[in-house]
Amino acid sequence: MTRFRPCIDLHEGHVKQIVGGTLSDLGSGLITNFESDKPAEFYASLYRRDRLTGGHVICLGPGNDDAARRALAAYPGGLQIGGGINAGNAPDWLEAGASHVIVTSWLFSADGQFLPERLATLAEAVGRERLVIDLSCRRTPDGGWTVCMNRWQTFTNLPLTPATLSRLAGSCAEFLVHAADVEGKCRGMDETLLPFLADHSPIPVTYAGGARSLADLQLADNLTGGRVDVTVGSALDIFGGMGVHYADLVIWNHRDPSLSSV
Repeated sequence: MTRFRPCIDLHEGHVKQIVGGTLSDLGSGLITNFESDKPAEFYASLYRRDRLTGGHVICLGPGNDDAARRALAAYPGGLQIGGGINAGNAPDWLEAGASHVIVTSWLFSADGQFLPERLATLAEAVGRERLVIDLSCRRTPDGGWTVCMNRWQTFTNLPLTPATLSRLAGSCAEFLVHAADVEGKCRGMDETLLPFLADHSPIPVTYAGGARSLADLQLADNLTGGRVDVTVGSALDIFGGMGVHYADLVIWNHRDPSLSSV
């Protein structure tokens, strides 16, 4: 069954929802859909109360460590942490209460070349069972996808292919895949990427990007046979959205999948 995976996206220490493709080092052109007046730990406590598991905290740039630590302390063992993770700081984040660490950019050189030795080092430092590899991607002209880093601004040399998923699955517990081209736009999910992930990933996957209604979770469930979970961000009412009620997603996660669907 496709589950809703909650998220807390942090930018400059605040909980925000940002159009993914606009986030750059220069800060110009940034489009923010929502900035909360509530701290990160408010959302973590909410997810803990409602027994939502497998969610993630993502630090989008510097200045987010304190907020991230407060969120993890509010829901110890209930949230993953990503953004700036490397072999040096990953054990500290687990000690701070993260269930898993999520890594992307550190696995690549500055110009986007995949560095498998770094993945081996990180997996040894925390154990593959505590590691999530973020394979967030953008579309390529041939109709496929390529993994991106540096807040989805830099294309790497790693294509998102069945071979890539198979190769990396032995080093981690899960994959997290943001469809960066549709992230934050609330215009629908990448309906080609979802079944691709379901068909070719040997381990659990969480998809993020474009989900705009409760019906989209049903669509993801249909497209993937329930093998891919989905994060909902900008469309969610607790993040200022109008497409999805958080309370409905809690009910969705705790429903009996044998009963009638949406």
